[in-house]
Amino acid sequence: MIKKLIIIGIMAGVVLIFFDLFNAFTGNEVLSKTADYYARNGAKEVGASNLVTSIVVTYRGFDTLGEVTILFLTAAIISFVLKIREEDIIPNRQVRITSEILDSAAQVIVPVIFMVGIYIFVNGHLTPGGGFPGGAVIASGVLLMIMANPKFGISHTVISWVESISGVAFVILGVLGILFAGGFLDNRVLGLGDFGKLFSAGIIPIIYSFIGLKVGAELSNILGTISHAQNEKN
Repeated sequence: MIKKLIIIGIMAGVVLIFFDLFNAFTGNEVLSKTADYYARNGAKEVGASNLVTSIVVTYRGFDTLGEVTILFLTAAIISFVLKIREEDIIPNRQVRITSEILDSAAQVIVPVIFMVGIYIFVNGHLTPGGGFPGGAVIASGVLLMIMANPKFGISHTVISWVESISGVAFVILGVLGILFAGGFLDNRVLGLGDFGKLFSAGIIPIIYSFIGLKVGAELSNILGTISHAQNEKN
């Protein structure tokens, strides 16, 4: 009884706190100094139609670098924790047979998912999207492949190469911004091109492509590690 009363009291306190926050909330009527600068000068300086996501890889490039690093560390930690020895793997483990519908659908849908993921990060400077959502879409295709075929194996060597090349290329592009433009990940290393066109916004499409490949590889590595761990003996 006392435990229930304590829980009810905590819930009531949380509700009261959120009610007070919502009741006292007032939206910003004017942009902050930084946001106002982005709004006034972003399109001209960055040359991207989708200014919101383009800010992430230009003005706030260090934030993106940190996010990619965190995702890499997460994938590395999961791989380390779930790492199993070869002698602990059941070679002929019985797995649940998937339906023919799922297997056939995966063969048709997975290539489409990969194409959509690539489209999202290649066109991230023009339409909503970018490297992170594009990479996540690609990883969802890998997940569908695993669901359709539980014995599907992901080449960790290929994943590692994709991760490494994408990460190094991302940093190199950032350094090129320092050497040939105005700062780290400055997209004006290349010409801004025609506003609204595919080949525009400098190196932002290239940056998004490498981010998308890296994110997709890291998330796929997590999925592959979890799937591989299912072969462990009980």
